[in-house]
Amino acid sequence: MRVAILGTGKMGGILLQAFLKNNLVSSEQIFATVHHPERAQALSAQFGVEVTTDNLAAAQQADVILLGVKPIQVPGVIEQIKPALTEDKLVLSFAASVKTRSIEDGAGCKLGVIRAMPNTPAMLAAGVTALCAGQFVTEEQMAIAQRIFHTVGRTVVVDEKHMDAVTGLSGSGPAFLYIVIEALAEAGVNVGLPRDVATLLAAQTTLGSARMVLETGYHPALLKDAVTTPAGCTVDGILELEEGGLRVTLIKAVKRATQRAKELANG
Repeated sequence: MRVAILGTGKMGGILLQAFLKNNLVSSEQIFATVHHPERAQALSAQFGVEVTTDNLAAAQQADVILLGVKPIQVPGVIEQIKPALTEDKLVLSFAASVKTRSIEDGAGCKLGVIRAMPNTPAMLAAGVTALCAGQFVTEEQMAIAQRIFHTVGRTVVVDEKHMDAVTGLSGSGPAFLYIVIEALAEAGVNVGLPRDVATLLAAQTTLGSARMVLETGYHPALLKDAVTTPAGCTVDGILELEEGGLRVTLIKAVKRATQRAKELANG
């Protein structure tokens, strides 16, 4: 499998490193592009792969083409690489809010297009990526996409109509959770803990709690109840959270982020 990464920015760079680390493809099978020649030389020297500023040349050499450019740049890039697009190639786009249909229309052929929404914990191979298939995608192509994004965490496959909600939940969600961790750490400082200790306790507690949900398969409410003893400390804290509207505020944050994603998608 030969892979082109068009627009090797933050997420493209994360995927490039993950491919090499996990031996998904060899360095000779990766063709990356960036906007500036100096950046191309630096990346090529750093990772030992071919990095240029020529999107068309990279796309011509690849079986799978990853679009890592900004959403506004996608139509122009598709026009650039159109001569290289054939029905036996797969385009994987992680440009937010760009629909599969718009890429298919730009390609002008029955091109397999998969839209992906990863999140920033992919940097530590702890991300989650939602994938949705365009109308010409085969089961084999979806399996390839899952293999690619398994290198940076977990994957889920959804209908494209759910991608804006994915953006609002897992795409924006890390920022919401950083605020929760920051608030817990500040609370720890407020009750007398050193800041570094409070931050460690808050972050590791968040990590462990997430693993409990993922690895036990229990509903979060059941896990919450297991911590909450009658007339204990935790139930008093939960009452404060409910009075402060934390639950409703988080729900409203995801809904608002989802709405913004829809607005961007509809341009």
